[in-house]
Amino acid sequence: MFIKSHNINNIKIAEVISDEIIIQSVQDGLDLMGDIYYQGFDKVILYEQNITPDFFDLKTKIAGEILQKFSNYRIGLSIIGNVKKYKSKSLNDFIFESNTARHINFSETLEEALERATR
Repeated sequence: MFIKSHNINNIKIAEVISDEIIIQSVQDGLDLMGDIYYQGFDKVILYEQNITPDFFDLKTKIAGEILQKFSNYRIGLSIIGNVKKYKSKSLNDFIFESNTARHINFSETLEEALERATR
């Protein structure tokens, strides 16, 4: 795992880059959030391929628990990837609502994620 730092408008954003799945459980999400927070980042960008597919099945509650922690600790999170491939109406509604609220965002490109993170 490698963390690339982006500093835009005095907002420190961590882009997490890896060839492996980083988030397999709620605890993995908490560990990553703690690491990002400890390093002084305000926001984090993750790639969909680095998150277990179970995250995108809302019945597992992994997404809800992880995203709630990011919200509680006021660490912005962007997830980049083709989340449209998941054919769940509840997930699509969740993504729409998340993108509207702007604290947790789902984007298709790094450029889009960085732009949303600095609004």
